[in-house]
Amino acid sequence: MSDRRIRVRFAPSPTGPLHLGGVRTALYNYLFAKKMGGDFILRIEDTDQNRFVPGAEGYIIESLKWAGLNFSEGPGVGGKYGPYRQSERKEMYRQYADQLVENGNAYYAFDTNEELEEMRERMTKAGMSSPKYDHITREYMKNSLSLPKDEVEQRLKNGEHYVIRIKIPRNEEIKLHDVIRGWVTVKSAELDDKVLFKSDGMPTYHLANVVDDYLMQISHVIRGEEWLPSAPTHVLLYRYLGWEEVMPKFAHLPLILKPDGNGKLSKRDGDRLGFPVFTLNWNDPVSGELSSGYREAGYLPEAYINILAMLGWHPSDNKELFSMDELVESFTLERVSKSGAKFDFEKAKWYNHQYLKTKDNAYLANEFKPTLANYDVEVSDEYLQKVCGLIKEKATFLKDFWSLGSYFFLRPMHYDESVIAKKWDANCPAFFTAVNEKFKTTANFTAAELQVIYEQTATEMNLKPGNYMQLFRVLISGQAAGPAVWEMVEVIGKTETNIRIETAIEKFGVIGISVS
Repeated sequence: MSDRRIRVRFAPSPTGPLHLGGVRTALYNYLFAKKMGGDFILRIEDTDQNRFVPGAEGYIIESLKWAGLNFSEGPGVGGKYGPYRQSERKEMYRQYADQLVENGNAYYAFDTNEELEEMRERMTKAGMSSPKYDHITREYMKNSLSLPKDEVEQRLKNGEHYVIRIKIPRNEEIKLHDVIRGWVTVKSAELDDKVLFKSDGMPTYHLANVVDDYLMQISHVIRGEEWLPSAPTHVLLYRYLGWEEVMPKFAHLPLILKPDGNGKLSKRDGDRLGFPVFTLNWNDPVSGELSSGYREAGYLPEAYINILAMLGWHPSDNKELFSMDELVESFTLERVSKSGAKFDFEKAKWYNHQYLKTKDNAYLANEFKPTLANYDVEVSDEYLQKVCGLIKEKATFLKDFWSLGSYFFLRPMHYDESVIAKKWDANCPAFFTAVNEKFKTTANFTAAELQVIYEQTATEMNLKPGNYMQLFRVLISGQAAGPAVWEMVEVIGKTETNIRIETAIEKFGVIGISVS
């Protein structure tokens, strides 16, 4: 086992959009595989055709690729262990179901839906909180353990509807070691005889995932906590099929919780609190409902990955920002928490802000250009890159750039009234006129030189420079806050700055009562 190649799989069902919890599972699988020099595989588990949703598989693949989680084997990529859709592996499963029946570890069950419902009702009335098909009920239900052999053969010959169920032992402790949780022990009496194979020729999740993990030589099964109750059944299947020696190691990841910590994060929580829970926009093909995604909300893939990485895993130091390569280097399953992780949307926005600041100005300028076209604004690439370099320090999303910095392209139509009302006084026209005249004559229109001119002029007029700084910003931009004021003025340029100061002085006059 120590020399075994590391092979992990992300195995979603194409039943709808990919929840951020699913992407986190894929991420942890990816990081572990890369850290160990192994393989990251995508397998589509589409055995439940009743829940299949058109377009969901493509959505899953696009989500992973956008997030930078490129799989080495899977649909569209191939690999020697394919096919990678379970529906295309249909013929592989029957032999293992038959093998389980033949060795006495599974059996045919002919019960109708009505009979199963009657059984559950009887057990509920008898005071059982979780009625199930188990070692007790199978003795009187219609199956190959309770019926005469010749009757079973006749039912099969007649093509009667049946399923194949695993035969859970009566009194046994089933143990498995979880990399994250340590030893887990479950009493077999708490388990039910899960359906493994349906008469339509399709396996259920339990049989298919065990068979596929074996045939694909999966070394570690890293999946969500919700699958932990199924793990003992899977351990039994490995034993019954004679594969215990190559059974993968298990690691069950903690839940991603609502912001208040009360329960698993759902789409309803996102709708209620105003944030996405899916990776990409999803247009439901049945209802037509549009659900928002992180990509369309303006998140950078690097930020999204960093957000998810920290939801359940913690590094050995207090570092919060990681590149993908750094995550690969630092990640271990042993540092994944057992307890659920609360989703913090404000923290998610913080991550995006941090990554946006690191983006190259040329990249940001190219992404911002379509917005400028909407306002019929044309500027040079050099100018636009300088603007992006200033705005990105304040922006959370690229879509914020226009609201934060439209004044770089258009003269202010409105000014922050609260600042004008509070700061404008009788000294302002003369002071700002004097500053502006010196701006016009300086040959060195740089941030450093402009600050010196401003402060010297204030000193010469016996004024405190700091009393008028925010007001000066408003005269140029219309806004009370923004990037460093002198860098802003340098980018806007001498001619435009002169015009804006003159316009503002004329607008507000001596006492600043015109603030429309």
